[in-house]
Amino acid sequence: MARISVYIAGPLFSQAELMFNAQLADDLAVAFDVYLPQRDGRLLVEMIRRGEQPEKAAKAVFENDLAAIRNCDLLVIVLDGRSVDEGAAFELGYAYAIGKPCYGLQTDPRRLLPFGNNPMLQHALKAVVSNVRDLMRVMPTPDG
Repeated sequence: MARISVYIAGPLFSQAELMFNAQLADDLAVAFDVYLPQRDGRLLVEMIRRGEQPEKAAKAVFENDLAAIRNCDLLVIVLDGRSVDEGAAFELGYAYAIGKPCYGLQTDPRRLLPFGNNPMLQHALKAVVSNVRDLMRVMPTPDG
């Protein structure tokens, strides 16, 4: 039976974010095929560091990530931080708009709004959970 493919959307700028994302990908890889942009895609800062023109590099990252979202079965967004990473928020919106099931992982209790997540994020998500165990529990399996 084919495994479900998951795209992980989240911030990927600090060492802590990169390590968290990598651990999340490893945890999910037990049951899912995982696309992690920092590992499987292209990183803008690295492309520019290698001499690519910033605008060309940015366009390549954009197109590559959109293709990966189109090719995945579902999306998981990391919602940690006082405000959600704007790139991850866009990825969520795109995945939702093309009919991909989306799930949120929020291990951080901080929220920009005093009453919870922004409704545009919250209502695009089938579930928001606070740990990987619960995330794997709410996500679909190939057999149903």
